[in-house]
Amino acid sequence: MGTARTQPLWTPVDSATAGWFLDGPVSEAQDVVVVGAGIAGLSTALCLCREGRRVLVIDRGGLGAGETLRTTAHLASALDDRYYRLARQHGEDGARLAAASHAAAIDWIEELALAADPPCGFRRVPGYLFSHDGNTDNLRREVEAAQAAGLSAELVGEGEEAPATLGPVLRFDQQARVDMGLYVLALAKAVRDAGGGFLRAEASAVEGGAQPRVRLRDGEVRANAVVVASNVPFHQTGATYTKQAPYRTYAVVAEAPPGTLPDALYWDDGDPYHYVRLQVPGDAADPVQVIVGGEDHKTGQDDDPTAYVRLQEWAKARFPGIGRFTHAWSGQVLEPADSLAFIGRDPDNENVYLVTGDSGNGITHGTLAGLLITDLIQGRDNPWAALYDPDRKPVRGGGEWLRENANAALQYRDWIRPGEVADASAIARGTGAVLRRGLHRVAVYRSAEGHLHAFNARCPHLGCVVRWSSEEKSWDCPCHGSRFDAASGAILNGPTSEPLSRFPWEEAS
Repeated sequence: MGTARTQPLWTPVDSATAGWFLDGPVSEAQDVVVVGAGIAGLSTALCLCREGRRVLVIDRGGLGAGETLRTTAHLASALDDRYYRLARQHGEDGARLAAASHAAAIDWIEELALAADPPCGFRRVPGYLFSHDGNTDNLRREVEAAQAAGLSAELVGEGEEAPATLGPVLRFDQQARVDMGLYVLALAKAVRDAGGGFLRAEASAVEGGAQPRVRLRDGEVRANAVVVASNVPFHQTGATYTKQAPYRTYAVVAEAPPGTLPDALYWDDGDPYHYVRLQVPGDAADPVQVIVGGEDHKTGQDDDPTAYVRLQEWAKARFPGIGRFTHAWSGQVLEPADSLAFIGRDPDNENVYLVTGDSGNGITHGTLAGLLITDLIQGRDNPWAALYDPDRKPVRGGGEWLRENANAALQYRDWIRPGEVADASAIARGTGAVLRRGLHRVAVYRSAEGHLHAFNARCPHLGCVVRWSSEEKSWDCPCHGSRFDAASGAILNGPTSEPLSRFPWEEAS
């Protein structure tokens, strides 16, 4: 099961890997178990396999079926949260380590992608940061901070390299792009060829110890070490969930004649910001695909079905040569209070390791996670360990931490509000609404065939009332970002470890 109904640009890898997964229970203890077959899980698995470790990768949906194939696959060491902000939050040394770690991740991706068959569409390109409102003060601040962090960065005048509609830009060298579908397939093949195994199963809990265990819906697996690479931790740990916030981000794809835009990464300094890259076909005569993302909002909050339309309008205003739009989808992004991912030992569970908090740079964060966690499991020092430590306190990000947690607490007001509609007869086909039935809040979805599907609207994670997402036709928790399938209540995104429970609708109506 995917995490959303919209279809990204990237080709799924299911058909090419159909026979790779074990379906039955695993009774014997493993060496290392990795939960999650996305960019972080597969990168970690490959790094560990290359060290001679026996690795089993567990995923309920398949390779890249979570958020990895919902990325736009910007490969950037020029991070979204600005280096002048990173220097304030983590110090100048921390900013330099952040730049170096993401650059190392791009190098690692490049080596694997260029050796793959078929090729993965990897190419080094410049990145251009531009002002969303014409004020270049932030660009000038950022060029100094980025250079101090070790990046090659330079202010470029309007129209000199990037489209003139963007105004002056800050150019970053040695950024990159990749075809994410082909890269996930190449990464998974490398894991398999290095001796890694795959199990299709749903993990419901992880318990640390001398030999930690992963609880499955139909059994458990023990190991010497467990890596939770499931985008957001779903097990009992207090390490990260109050220090990061879930956001929904959107993407559209437009066709453009070859040569319409320089092949580069583009992003602005708005809040929420917009980001753009190209996907160039193998045949030079075919249209180029322009991937445009943005319009982020808190998951479960500010539901707005016009997000895709606004993205299209924004893109057409700045890139007038683009043509028809062909794809639209959304994905889940986790924003840490201090801008960098949480990668390392779970402080609450012995021999358990975490990867979460992608902060809009999930492909590079997930890749460097493989390098870092492998060093930790192998007992080696790593210069990035303290920077990404899940146990760190967001001291200089305290204001953001307080704001996001106050926002989450306010969502519990839904328990005292009236239902969104008085009766299920007001729910149109293909939509959902939360109704009140006495003390209960009930999430009711009417399918395209007219059938009603009713669930207890209480999120099993920490008890918020779920809300309907008109963009993805799902039930989303506005507190911590758990998401559920409209018709079955199954988990689409954590941190919940339990699905929505059915509500006896016939008896209540």
